[in-house]
Amino acid sequence: MEIVSSGSSKKIAGDTRNNWMTMMFVTHNRYNCFRKQIYIDTCTQAFRELERFGFEFGDFGFAMNHVHFLVNIPKRYSIQNAEILLKSYTAKRMFETFPGFRKRYPRGGFWSGYEHYESTGLINFEQSTAYVRDQPRHHNIVVVDDRQQRLPAE
Repeated sequence: MEIVSSGSSKKIAGDTRNNWMTMMFVTHNRYNCFRKQIYIDTCTQAFRELERFGFEFGDFGFAMNHVHFLVNIPKRYSIQNAEILLKSYTAKRMFETFPGFRKRYPRGGFWSGYEHYESTGLINFEQSTAYVRDQPRHHNIVVVDDRQQRLPAE
């Protein structure tokens, strides 16, 4: 048996693979928690905070009781571990920001156990992005913009 070597032992800096996934998380018991913009913003911000662990996020599409999003998972995480990390961190942030959610979710389970994910290659990346962006129209929902507005300074 002949050993074949490329002659180069350099390691490639960074993660060069494509591990983009289209994921969908559903709220526990399919409660309609994403009717208001402030809840959507908080959840999106919680996802974005995980970029410090190497995750890259594409677009987010919120329907009343679920969220579709694109994520590039770092190679140090399996899909299962990434899903656990994403769900637990976002649930923690939602409960910290909105303590009233504890009334609806007394056991602390914001996300259901349902999981859906599929690989998103570079060929169908634009199709997946369009699908995620189209969620409000697809589900025919109107989000209430209840973010606090700043008064103009005098």
